[in-house]
Amino acid sequence: MKITWFGHSAFRLEFGSSVVMIDPFLTGNPAFGGDAEKASAGATHVLLTHGHGDHIGDTVAICKRTGAKLVTNYDLAMYLARQGVEKLDPMNTGGTTDQGEFSVSLTIAFHSSSEIDANGVSQCLGLPNGIVVTPKDKAEPVVYHMGDTDVFSDMALIDELYRPAVAMVPVGDRFTMGPRSAALALKRFLPSVRTAIPCHYATFGLLLPDASGFVAAMDGANARVLVPEKGVAFTP
Repeated sequence: MKITWFGHSAFRLEFGSSVVMIDPFLTGNPAFGGDAEKASAGATHVLLTHGHGDHIGDTVAICKRTGAKLVTNYDLAMYLARQGVEKLDPMNTGGTTDQGEFSVSLTIAFHSSSEIDANGVSQCLGLPNGIVVTPKDKAEPVVYHMGDTDVFSDMALIDELYRPAVAMVPVGDRFTMGPRSAALALKRFLPSVRTAIPCHYATFGLLLPDASGFVAAMDGANARVLVPEKGVAFTP
């Protein structure tokens, strides 16, 4: 598996013939600065954790351009269908869907999920989620993208159910976990994780400017912390 981070919570997973975009906030992402079409070229799937604009991002454009299938919670899927997304596989918290070479499971997350419409009205877009990607090829790692969330003790059940080897961990504080909470989540509740990738930081001024606090808080953890270079693919 090759993984590419594009800043904030946007990732690309490549394995087998699958190209999976998660929370593809590219256009307008001050932490990205690359070519959105190149970053999402060949996408087969778009997975969304929740309905905030800094996570929906380029979803509609990617799905229209590449024919990628959108996998997310039902409410958010129906909202984006009205914007022209045609290939949908809606689901909800606790469910698992078969995507061919892999399955997608939606877990709980503690956050919010809404969008302000053109009339200034807040539209609820279902519950926020974490996402577990489980490749059918057992040589590939199970990936847990936590979405935007606080730490919660039932992360231990996620570990027990899915045994994720790789986790994308929000560490920027204010809207999600900060470094101390994120490190506690991994150390106490997610012993299966071997590679922890920090995200959701350094995008806007309200977030922590780097992942150094998380790296320090992970001292003594079983998982290694991998702070990737933006736009450069790596193997976890």
